Order: sequence, then C-alpha cells, then structure tokens
Amino acid sequence: MNWLLVVAGAMAGAPLRYLTDRAVQARHDSVFPWGTFTVNVAGSLILGVLTTAAPSHLQLLLGTGLCGALTTYSTFSYETLVLAREGARGYAAANVVLSVVCGLGAAFAGVALGRGLWG
Repeated sequence: MNWLLVVAGAMAGAPLRYLTDRAVQARHDSVFPWGTFTVNVAGSLILGVLTTAAPSHLQLLLGTGLCGALTTYSTFSYETLVLAREGARGYAAANVVLSVVCGLGAAFAGVALGRGLWG
C-alpha cells in the first residue's frame, strides 16, 4: 500500500509545480526560469527536512510523491538549453550555478531543520 502514498503525494505535487511555476514566472519580467528554480529549491528544502528522521509514511507521501512531482530536473535542463540556444548564455550559466548552489543549500538547511523537528 506504500505506492498509494506516493501516488497521493504526486497527485498534489504535479499541479502544485505547475501553478507555482506560473505564479512565480508571471511576477518576473525576465527570461530566467524563476518558477522552475523556486519549485526545485523548495523541493530540496522539503526533502532535506524529511530525510532526516521523518516517519517512513511521510517520506513516501511528501518526499517521494510530492517532491518527486514538484521538482523537475528535466525542465531545469530544457530551460537551461533554451536559454543558451537563444543567446542568453549568462542566464543559462546563472541558472545552473544558482540551482545547484541554492538547491544544495536548501537541502542542507532542511536537514538542520529536520534535526530540530525530529531530533
């Protein structure tokens, strides 16, 4: 029955990703993919919190399901390639560097937060 937790989380994560991406991107007059950046960093933070010591049912529901559907490496890759192809190489490089640095930073912060929550 664990797969039901994953499915339930993914059913929430996919539309949340789409809606968050659209809402964030609509607020920025830039070719930089702020929406994808936001969901990926947020997902990294959530996973950091959950993987510390959350109960396994929460890891399945929110970690594997929600965050698996919320975050998107494929869209990050595609948007970076489009930026580079369209001549926005600075934005492409910034997307790679910021996504990796901020994603890892959020994951480490999530681990620290998770330790505070679950000891």
